[in-house]
Amino acid sequence: MRPRRLALITTFSAVSYAIASSSAHDSASANPLEFSITAEQGLVRSSRAIYTFAANSIDYKYSLRGLDYKSDEYLEIRSMVHSRAAKRILKLCEANKGFYIKAGQFVASLQHLPKEYTSILSALQDQALPCAFEVIEVVLKEEFGWDVMDMFEEFDKQPIAAASIAQVHRARLKNNQEVAVKLFPDYQFQWIIPEFEKTSLKELDFEEEGHNAERTARFFERNKYVKIPKIFWDKSSHRVLTMEFVHGCKIDDVEVLRTAGIDPQKVARVLVEIFAQMIFVHGCVHGDPHPGNILVHGQTGRFQIVLLDHGLYRELEESFRIDFCRLWKALVLGDTLEAQRVGERLGAGKFFKFLPIIFMGRTMESTSGLGERMSDEERRKLRDEMRLLTFGDVSQFMEGLPRDLLIVLRTDGLLRSIISKLGAQPWMRLLVNAKHAVSGLSHRNSYGTGARRASGVAVKKPQFEYLNLQLRLELLEMTYKLKDLYGSFLQLLGRLRKRLPQWLKGLNGYMVL
Repeated sequence: MRPRRLALITTFSAVSYAIASSSAHDSASANPLEFSITAEQGLVRSSRAIYTFAANSIDYKYSLRGLDYKSDEYLEIRSMVHSRAAKRILKLCEANKGFYIKAGQFVASLQHLPKEYTSILSALQDQALPCAFEVIEVVLKEEFGWDVMDMFEEFDKQPIAAASIAQVHRARLKNNQEVAVKLFPDYQFQWIIPEFEKTSLKELDFEEEGHNAERTARFFERNKYVKIPKIFWDKSSHRVLTMEFVHGCKIDDVEVLRTAGIDPQKVARVLVEIFAQMIFVHGCVHGDPHPGNILVHGQTGRFQIVLLDHGLYRELEESFRIDFCRLWKALVLGDTLEAQRVGERLGAGKFFKFLPIIFMGRTMESTSGLGERMSDEERRKLRDEMRLLTFGDVSQFMEGLPRDLLIVLRTDGLLRSIISKLGAQPWMRLLVNAKHAVSGLSHRNSYGTGARRASGVAVKKPQFEYLNLQLRLELLEMTYKLKDLYGSFLQLLGRLRKRLPQWLKGLNGYMVL
C-alpha cells in the first residue's frame, strides 16, 4: 500500500493541476466547427494526462513492491521512480502546452515535493513560446478599440518576457514615458481543478494585479528601498496591464550588483525585511517571488528592490497571521512550550517538532547557535528519527497544515535560495523575521477593537512586551555581528601571519642594501 500511497501523494499532486482539459468554457457562443475542434483537442490532452497518471501509478506500485520502505535500497529505487515519473509529467506538459506548462511551473515551485520533481519540472520555466505580434494587435484592438500605434509612440514587437499564459513588451507612450505592456493573448483556457483555477484566474485578471501592485506600493510608500512600478490605468484592462518600465538586474546576479557598487548582503537583508513586513504585519504575501520577478535598480550603494508580477497574492487569515508571529517569536527565543501550543493550532499536531527544522534548520533542543549547522550527533539523531517516518506520517503532516502555511513555506524557500546566492549570513533571516513577528503582534494590539484600546493595561502590557522583545532581539543581533566581525578579524590576522615572513625578508634585504 505504501507505494500506491506514495504515487497518490506525489504523482497526483503534480498531474492533477493539469489532468483535465477542454477549453470550451464559452461553448454557448462557439460555432459547431470550433466546438468540435476544441473537444477533439481536449480529448487528446485528457488522454495524454490519464496515460501519464496511470503509467506513474503502475511504476510506483511494481518498482517498490516488496521492498522495506526503511531500507537504503528502497530509498535509492524510490528516487529513480521519482525521476521517471517527473520526466513523464515534463513530457506531458511539453506536449499539451498552455496551462499544462503553467501547472508544471507551479509544481516545480512546491518545496514539499521530492527534489526529483522540482528539479526536472523546473525545465519548464524557460519553455514558454511568445505568440505572434499580430495576435497582440488583435488584443489591443479588442480591449481599447485602437491600433497599436494609436496608443503608443513605439512598441517593440519582440517580447522581453514570455510565460505560459502572458507576455511582456517594451513600449513608449506618446509623452515619451517608457512602459512595459503585459498581455494575455487568449481567453480560451482549459478547465482545471478548483484550487489551481482559483489562483490562475486571479493571475489572468490584470486589473486585480494592478490593484495588488498599488496596495503593495502603499505598504512601502515610506521605504526608500522598495520600488513598485506605476500602473497606467487608461491603457490597462483585464487582459492588458501597462506599467512603468524600470531598468534593473535580477536580484541574484551577484556580479552585476558588485560591479554597480551594491552590497549583495544589504540587498538580501532588505529583501527579507520586505517579505517579513508583508507576511507578519500586513497579512498578505507576493505569491511568486522568484528572481525573475525581483529586480535591483540603482548603483554605487543606492539601490531599490523592484517587485514585479503582482498577479498572485495570498491574503492570510488574521488568526493564522497572529499564530505565525507567535511561532517565530517562540522559535527564536527558544520557547518550546509556546512553539508546541502554536504548532498544534497551526495543524502540525504531533509533528510540531519538525517546524523548527523546516524554518530554522535545527531542533528546539539544539545546542548550536541561530543559523549555525547542527552538530554531527544532532544530525545523526535527526536522520534516524526521520527514517522512522512513514509516507502516511508525511501525508498526515502535510494535509494537516493550513493552506496559508504552505504558501508561506513556498515563499520562504524561494527567498532562502535568493539570499543564499547573495551571501547573507543565515542568522540574518531568522532575526529579521523574529523582529517583524514581534512587530506583527504589536500591530494587532495597537489596532484592535475599541474594547482593547479602552483598557490602559491591555495596551501598555503588549507595548512593554514588544519593547522588551525588541531589545532582546537587538542584543542578539549585535552579538552575531560582533561574532562575524571577530571571525573576519581572525581571517585577516591569519593572512597577515602568512605574509609577515615575506615582508620581513624584503625589509631585511632593503636594509642590507
